[in-house]
Amino acid sequence: MIGKTTNQRAWLLVAPVVALVAFNALIPMMTVVNYSFQETFGDNVFFFEGFKWYQQVLTSERFHASFGRQLVFTGVILAIEIPLGVAIALAMPRSGPWASVCLVLMALPLLIPWNVVGAMWNIFALPDIGLLGRAVNGMGIAYNFTQDPVSAWVTTVAMDVWHWTSLVVLLAYAGLCAIPDAYYQAAKIDGAGAWAVFRHIELPKMKRVLTIAILLRFMDSFMIYTEPFVLTGGGPGNTTTFLSIDLVKAALGQFDLGPAAAMSLIYFLIVLLVCYVFFTVVMRDEEK
Repeated sequence: MIGKTTNQRAWLLVAPVVALVAFNALIPMMTVVNYSFQETFGDNVFFFEGFKWYQQVLTSERFHASFGRQLVFTGVILAIEIPLGVAIALAMPRSGPWASVCLVLMALPLLIPWNVVGAMWNIFALPDIGLLGRAVNGMGIAYNFTQDPVSAWVTTVAMDVWHWTSLVVLLAYAGLCAIPDAYYQAAKIDGAGAWAVFRHIELPKMKRVLTIAILLRFMDSFMIYTEPFVLTGGGPGNTTTFLSIDLVKAALGQFDLGPAAAMSLIYFLIVLLVCYVFFTVVMRDEEK
């Protein structure tokens, strides 16, 4: 029997991609790793510090506070956007011209650049001239996101929900459209209600796309920077100073390159670990 020959020249097509990924990801990361173990005072002179910066970051109250704010923000927007996105997807038509109109409207927020979203909501929510700010204050509710921590949090969460719920809607809608009509016909014959259809047919069939939606929204929300920075600048005080904003302040504002490098790697490992654990648990449950 003649053995099958393998064309190794295909690796030549992959080599440019590997080189590009190495240049864009590995080399900058190794630079950050290098800074996280050293101290520099300029003139390209470095002093080895070992794990000093990692210990400093992990025991810092500042890091704990920003990490706690980040966890709360991520938990809140996931609790809002996932159910809301599924509800909107269920309400959208599956066919006809209105289906196309709804899809286009849902995609519009995703096309707006992040810094523009922050600027739009900044103007929209200003208490003196913004439509939202004037309307809320006109109802007798004290609202000023530039001074009140609660108002700043509510505005930041509302901005993220407006910007990113569409992603969940489009993913959930794709999952719903992939369900064969035979399932609905069988449920109709059995006399199943809307809740029973959702619980036993639609939700299980959307499990994979919802897993992707949760992973994407977790990673995006945990790395959010531009929108809250343009909207509130991390204020008032440190109310909306999430991990990314705190990291930029340490690296660029204070020029503490060693602690900032250690914090960025801890930040990266947290996101990687949570995503890995979540994906592993979901896939294990699906295999069972």
